[in-house]
Amino acid sequence: MGKIIVSGASGQFGHAAASQLLDMGEDVIALSRSTDKVADLAARGAEVRAADFDSPDGLEDAMAGGEKLLLISTTMVGQRPRQHGNAINAAKAAGVKHVVYTSLLGVRKPGNPSVEGFDHIATEELLEDSGLAYTFLRNSLYAEAVATAMAIPALIAGSKMENAGNGRVPIISRDDCVAMAVAVLTQDGHENKAYEVSGPDLWTLPDAMALVSEMTGKAITIEQVDEEGMYQYFDSIGAVRKSADLTPDTPIPWASEGMVTFGQSIREGFMYIDSDAVERVTGKKPRSLRSVFEQYQDQWPK
Repeated sequence: MGKIIVSGASGQFGHAAASQLLDMGEDVIALSRSTDKVADLAARGAEVRAADFDSPDGLEDAMAGGEKLLLISTTMVGQRPRQHGNAINAAKAAGVKHVVYTSLLGVRKPGNPSVEGFDHIATEELLEDSGLAYTFLRNSLYAEAVATAMAIPALIAGSKMENAGNGRVPIISRDDCVAMAVAVLTQDGHENKAYEVSGPDLWTLPDAMALVSEMTGKAITIEQVDEEGMYQYFDSIGAVRKSADLTPDTPIPWASEGMVTFGQSIREGFMYIDSDAVERVTGKKPRSLRSVFEQYQDQWPK
């Protein structure tokens, strides 16, 4: 098998994927804007190369010799189609044959309001039109995000504003999403397919917070609000509404537009998807939400 390129190799997902591929004896090209952050991968035999999807110059050289590319979605909502487009063009020019892309659960359901999803749809369409083989890994909400970014502020405040209502989402561990990516990259037969990558159970976010409450003995009151109520909450803690307004000094590193419309998409049923793709492709059952909470419980306020 040829070399496997992993983008964003200094991030949590990319680093874990590259590490597992190295464990399996694969030839890995690890791409990062900050190559010093992946020195440990280099020490284990990965070929580390600098790459910045904002700058097409040098991207083709960074991907030279790769057969497959794990294209991990970048973080800048609204900028991702341009960034991903630069990566796809460079991969094609470099002779890469197959791109595995981390997309979003339910993204192609008509009418999905998630602003985050618009970028993923655009990227999927770029790949479909590229002539390259592709695999879309449409990952659900990360259990790790629920365990930290949601649970910790809710425990501190004793309450949580929520516009996801009683919409259900199959919360999944990032570990299982990484395992899925590694399996697709190292197995045959996944070309030109899309997988809905979901956890073992469908949860409402209020029920997920109730589990946090049960495990800590601390009450968390859920305040159900509409989209405007969520925007006002994020305004009050200093979040900008549009990703285009994000700066390095912005106190909250995400724009509220993405978070609010994500909650709306859950409430309206766009992430109500029950898939067995993880077990089918990896051969292992995905982790439970409780097991991820137990992993992060020591970070919760006492």
